[in-house]
Amino acid sequence: MKIIVKFLLVALVIFATAKFVPGITVASFYTALIVALVLSLLNLLVRPILFVLTLPITILTLGLFFFVLNGLMFYLASTIVKGFTIDGFLPALLGSLIVTVASWLLDRLFGKA
Repeated sequence: MKIIVKFLLVALVIFATAKFVPGITVASFYTALIVALVLSLLNLLVRPILFVLTLPITILTLGLFFFVLNGLMFYLASTIVKGFTIDGFLPALLGSLIVTVASWLLDRLFGKA
């Protein structure tokens, strides 16, 4: 039950992020649900591979390149899901930062799912 609630809340955060960050548009809440699902799958399958490949850059930047990876995952989700568009890398970076912080807060509130 916690997983479903957290999933719905992350979709709500994605929908709200589109309202506050210029350059990010989400067509509907249903689209936000699909984006949350795609982001979950990308973070599960693609992100570990990219993290290993970019480990030297991440070490050189003292972990700051990790934010760039989050932005890339967010931007990649926009290329996959119809109705979810991002107009550049800066909105993707800001949107991914908001979703990451909200997801972290939800993990603290509900515990790891």
